[in-house]
Amino acid sequence: MTDTRPALPDHLSIDPRSPHHVAAVFEHDIGIRFQGKERFDVSEYCVSEGWIKVPAGKALDRKGQPLLIKLKGVVEAFYKD
Repeated sequence: MTDTRPALPDHLSIDPRSPHHVAAVFEHDIGIRFQGKERFDVSEYCVSEGWIKVPAGKALDRKGQPLLIKLKGVVEAFYKD
């Protein structure tokens, strides 16, 4: 069986307005491992720079989008089977 999933990009965002959003990747179930633990609240990541962005509680910006904080560490993106 051949793997028809696209390669995971180095920098990916869930926000469709972002230039780092790749819709084809989100057709599959992906996971993010940060500092050795799987995270389910990641909004954006960059593997080469070693950071993720996650919502900062329930706070929203003036456009109604969640406020994000950047956490630095070891990031690994993978497809879930």
